[in-house]
Amino acid sequence: MKLKVCGMKYVENLQSVAQLQPDYLGFIFYEQSPRNFEGVIPEIPKTIKKTGVFVNEFIEILVSLVQEYKLEAIQLHGDETIEYIQEIKSHLKNVEIIKVFGIKDDFDFSILESYKDEVDYFLFDTKGKERGGNGVKFDWLVLKKYPYQKPFFLSGGIGPNDIEEIKKIKNSGLPIHTVDINSRFEIEPGVKNIKLIKKFKNEFKGL
Repeated sequence: MKLKVCGMKYVENLQSVAQLQPDYLGFIFYEQSPRNFEGVIPEIPKTIKKTGVFVNEFIEILVSLVQEYKLEAIQLHGDETIEYIQEIKSHLKNVEIIKVFGIKDDFDFSILESYKDEVDYFLFDTKGKERGGNGVKFDWLVLKKYPYQKPFFLSGGIGPNDIEEIKKIKNSGLPIHTVDINSRFEIEPGVKNIKLIKKFKNEFKGL
């Protein structure tokens, strides 16, 4: 199981997070987000996959940003269609595609059927007023109904004290690939609490 730290914004802070060697670092390219990333991504370890988070972005802009920042994964957080994803794949090679779906109290997993052969991973986040970063968990028991073997990222309000609950999901046999942390590990939007992440990562390694 892998760890993603999302919502990186400031160079010095992201360098400190990168020293902790998460598997993914997420950069949000969405102007309405308080964690919208602009600027330069410094050199980080090659073991960390730079992930761009996009919301209904024009394909030309998305492709341009992937190439500019040498992103290795893209996370689609909007209402992107199958056709949209296929178009992206015609322009980009060797880039992981993660499609996000918001969950509240229940979810119709059948809507994933047409996506599962087009994306590398699903990501399940809490359905809220913002496109992510709400700091609230959905009911993880809903995942018991997940019918596929397609691996997924778990996101949405995950905090420092959730290790045992994450362990339960892993031990249930669900194909959880990555745990995605963000707002509950922040001092302010885009500024991560390094001590909290380090402690969480150390506990996470033992799962």
